[in-house]
Amino acid sequence: QVQLVESGGGLVQPGGSLRLSCAASGSIFSIITMAWYRQAPGKQREYVADISQGGNTNYRDSVKGRFTISRDNAKNAVYLQMNSLKAEDTAVYYCNADLQTTDWARRAYWGQGTQVTVSS
Repeated sequence: QVQLVESGGGLVQPGGSLRLSCAASGSIFSIITMAWYRQAPGKQREYVADISQGGNTNYRDSVKGRFTISRDNAKNAVYLQMNSLKAEDTAVYYCNADLQTTDWARRAYWGQGTQVTVSS
């Protein structure tokens, strides 16, 4: 069994910052890619950013220059530093991990989500 647990969401004013964290635990052999997605009310879940095991990163255009994804391989953790937040960043943020378990199965796992609300 593998679990992903997010934390760090909350209410912040426009222009503010938040840092999301996600820790993976369980029967993990190796985590290939870790990513963040988000889903706003009434919209489909969308990709935000991802980071490879070697530290290569990618971002959706609307968050480039404002969000920074990082990971700690020793802790099986991924982080999302969000600066200059806008109302349109309001969503439930989900952690995703593409990983290989100790019984050699490979699949993607999701966390339960953490709410980020940007409002004055």
